[in-house]
Amino acid sequence: MAEIKADTATHHHHLNVSEPDISDHKPSKPKRVASLDIFRGLTVSLMILVDDAGGEWPVIGHAPWNGCNLADFVMPFFLFIVGMAIALSLKRIPDQLLAVKRVILRTFKLLFWGLLLQGGFSHAPDKLTYGVDMKEIRWCGILQRIALAYLVVALIEIFSRGAQTKNMAPSGFSIFKLYYWHWLVAACVLTIYFAVIYGTYVPDWQFTVLDRESIDYGKSFTVACGVRGKLDPPCNAVGYIDREVLGINHMYPRPAWKRSKACTENSPYAGPFRHDAPSWCHAPFEPEGIVSSISAILSTIIGVHFGHVLIQMKGHPARLKHWIPAGCALLVLGIILHFTHAIPSNKQLYTFSYVCITSGAAALVFSASYILVDIWGIKYLFLPLEWIGMNAMLVYVMAAEGIFAGFINGWYYEDPHNTLVYWIQKHIFVGVWHSRRVGILLYVLFAEILFWGIVAGILHRLGIYWKL
Repeated sequence: MAEIKADTATHHHHLNVSEPDISDHKPSKPKRVASLDIFRGLTVSLMILVDDAGGEWPVIGHAPWNGCNLADFVMPFFLFIVGMAIALSLKRIPDQLLAVKRVILRTFKLLFWGLLLQGGFSHAPDKLTYGVDMKEIRWCGILQRIALAYLVVALIEIFSRGAQTKNMAPSGFSIFKLYYWHWLVAACVLTIYFAVIYGTYVPDWQFTVLDRESIDYGKSFTVACGVRGKLDPPCNAVGYIDREVLGINHMYPRPAWKRSKACTENSPYAGPFRHDAPSWCHAPFEPEGIVSSISAILSTIIGVHFGHVLIQMKGHPARLKHWIPAGCALLVLGIILHFTHAIPSNKQLYTFSYVCITSGAAALVFSASYILVDIWGIKYLFLPLEWIGMNAMLVYVMAAEGIFAGFINGWYYEDPHNTLVYWIQKHIFVGVWHSRRVGILLYVLFAEILFWGIVAGILHRLGIYWKL
């Protein structure tokens, strides 16, 4: 399980990875990369924002199908950060066997927490119940996807050390050759992904609605496909393989496509289905499924490359000259693929154009953070994000997964909806602004993100961190 540890010796060496100095001069001991902490904190904050305010502001929620809204950047940002952390942490563990043991142990911890938080066991924060029918447990999720990408890329990092050319100057394109095994694996991943999504035949399929909250509970539907290479909601190979391997009962019952124009007249908001809505609107879909998670490994490989640049290239200009053009190239390539309809950007399918757009954005956001914080020294403005980034797992579990809010909601007066959380939302935010949309947005920004930034700051001062 994860563990909470107190570091009484110093407040600067506390995370699960020790990261190298980012200055131009070699220090006596390693220091944290503050810009990476801030980027991690920003990503956790974005997750809280889009999850808790996305219902009122669908423009920041997940795109119903093709496209890329603010919420669709969160998962790739996490995977990019994981990749950078792999490069920075494993270089400090020269013993190969010890490194493998730590990677496998951390993978199992991520899988455990993923199943516990997103498998259906926890009903927080809205329902004061827990437990899941094993016939309907959700096997996939955010932490499970991170676990897979982390395991694969970390093992590549460990076992490819001996293949690196020691006397090669890591500048320009030579750094790609220095870590060529990573790019060979990336090419294999992309080849497998393309072969599956464009080569797999998807037959007609049937399903029964098992969501007890749906008015169609118990009804059976048939979806006509009989095609190959389609990337639409009902007949893509990603969903087909998940249905065959995971089982349709173990997939996410409320996919973003239910907010599409084909399904509801309230699109992009959630709402009742149209009377002529196609049958697939009622079906579950796994946005963190098997094939899409294989493609997601690419985001982590790109992240580990940026970590290699941070380690190997000395001096801020050399790093930025590599990061910024690479980020721009990825972003432009992804946009071209999407708007020419060659490969649409799609988070649920984790398409190649989506990988390019989100990885390019991650590269540019991190580069901007690096310039502002590690070069210009503008750090205090971003302290709440840095504190969240230092205790990302704690804030993710308590805030993004609603565990703390669920605990508070457990103490109600007369009615389960008469709790401190609902009172604060209604009287301090929604009531004052006379707008639910504005009130909920401000509640999330101040009563959740800023609140947890302060809590994480207090824990930082006490030297307490939740490590995996």
